[in-house]
Amino acid sequence: MSSERKFIKESIRRQLLKEHLFRETQRAGFGGLSVARTPLGTHISLIAERPGMVIGRRGATINRLTDEVETIFGFDNPQIEVQEAEVPALNPGIMAQKLSIALEKGWHFRRAGHSTVMRIMDAGARGCQVEISGKLTGDRHRTVKFRQGHIKYCGEPKHQWMRVAITTAAKKSGVLGLKVLIMDPDAKLPDEIELLPPEELTEVFEEYGEGDAPEGPYRPPEDLDDEALDDEALDKIVEVDAAAAAEGDVPKGPAEGEAVDAKEEAKPEEKKPKAKKAPAKKKEEPKAEAGPAPEPEAKTEPAPEPEAKTEPEAPAETKKES
Repeated sequence: MSSERKFIKESIRRQLLKEHLFRETQRAGFGGLSVARTPLGTHISLIAERPGMVIGRRGATINRLTDEVETIFGFDNPQIEVQEAEVPALNPGIMAQKLSIALEKGWHFRRAGHSTVMRIMDAGARGCQVEISGKLTGDRHRTVKFRQGHIKYCGEPKHQWMRVAITTAAKKSGVLGLKVLIMDPDAKLPDEIELLPPEELTEVFEEYGEGDAPEGPYRPPEDLDDEALDDEALDKIVEVDAAAAAEGDVPKGPAEGEAVDAKEEAKPEEKKPKAKKAPAKKKEEPKAEAGPAPEPEAKTEPAPEPEAKTEPEAPAETKKES
């Protein structure tokens, strides 16, 4: 038998075991089942709302179930452990079974759905959803959903924080499908980020001792003296030059008696500034080539109009009319 067929067969066997135990412990409030293999046999953990009904008087019921699991389903040395549900209202299996019982007793589907959602949310769930599908009010099939709080339908939060249970309710009009989804009260969604206030951040920073503080931007001391730093740097440079001159690696400094400016000695060799590339200019409208600057035109005042010269009138000539 191939490995794939082996896994499929094992899954079918566990599903049939779950359905069988659900039918046998339905009145006790079946809340879930888990099967695990151990070196001593098969460990079956069963969650119920009323464990006493599963165990029975002097363990008669649980012994009978153990024999059925071994003979019918072929599990090696099964050991059934019954656990009580801590909060029944947060167990989707128990709430789905209670919803089924209420509908079979004749409750209206809206009343049953709303009451189930309110009980789940009052127990502290982050969110819940109840789905009822089937012939609710007429001959046509439809689905009604009752939702409150946060619900995740896909992704890692859905597999990590959502609990789902599916069951049925038999009515005269037909069978109704029931589905209950519950999100755990302690669910932490990826989009929920907790920001510490500034007061708590300062307290955390003060807890670190000297040398253990977290890395951060360097802040120079406020009482920094530039002249003191120059003197310290100058002393170090003079000591290094004196040691090098004693070894003969560096030419000796100026002769005694020559005045030397301390700041000039401390200055490193000036490097020739490299020619910087002119920054790219923005494209501008083409301008006319700049020629020699035109000489300023002399302001020419308007020439005064020449005065009309009055010549002495010539003696009037007498013309004879022809």
